[in-house]
Amino acid sequence: MQPKTISKKKIQSSLIRSKTKTKSAKPKKLLGSQTLLRGLNILEAVTFGVNNLADLSATLKLNRSTVHRLAASLVERRYMTFTPHNGYGLGSKTLELGYQARMQLNIPRVAKVHLESLATLTGDTVHLGVLDGMRAFYLDKISGRRRVEISSRVGELQPLRSTGLGKALLLDEKDQKLRGFYRYEEDGEQRYEVPESAWMRRMREYALLGYAFDLEENEDRIRCVAAPVRDASGKIKAAISVSSAAQYMDDERMQALTKDVLWAAEKISRELGWEAPSAPVWKIDQKAA
Repeated sequence: MQPKTISKKKIQSSLIRSKTKTKSAKPKKLLGSQTLLRGLNILEAVTFGVNNLADLSATLKLNRSTVHRLAASLVERRYMTFTPHNGYGLGSKTLELGYQARMQLNIPRVAKVHLESLATLTGDTVHLGVLDGMRAFYLDKISGRRRVEISSRVGELQPLRSTGLGKALLLDEKDQKLRGFYRYEEDGEQRYEVPESAWMRRMREYALLGYAFDLEENEDRIRCVAAPVRDASGKIKAAISVSSAAQYMDDERMQALTKDVLWAAEKISRELGWEAPSAPVWKIDQKAA
């Protein structure tokens, strides 16, 4: 069965448009990424149904040795497959990425009603975010009733080490990776007053409790309580937070809010397929932890 139903000319036009948009967006940073772009073009061509070396070479206007070398790397990394009679096809890695992308796209839809309920219950601003490389990517924001201006915006990247939401995304990470996240932001513009040793100690405590705080670390006079959202595998896929001005978020209220934030995070997690432990996380004896 031949999957190739789209002409080479259309594929070439599609790839040209893709390359033109990419170059216009960040021309300076793409000077050294020709190999990466060629690999992506091969992957896209295979997606369209171009499945043999000769057709890939002709479609992408690359010599066969270059196409073969790049395709072999993609096969090795499971982005593509190759069989003698069928040629190239998409590999299992693309299924994994597609699943993760679908999960991320579905998370805001699943979480929306719970975020709105949490904002109504607390009167404060509620955020939803996911891990994006070395940053937290904000997927949603529900403003509260209070006249408190939180500078965050949907679609922006925020630090991990200084935000409650960012810390909640890292609660399952081991010490070595946590230090890596902390040190990655050392070269950034934002000043951070919490030393690495103190931050690591806090993160270990947060991991035991299942939630995290932002104690005016990211934005002056703004505090927040955050908790992770898990999927069917039990892995952290997102995090939610409740943020407000410090005058409304003293230590006692922050501690009380952990129950509401954990409960909302658990509801979202259940809808994503996670099975909660028999005893709710927020009933753990904090003194023992």
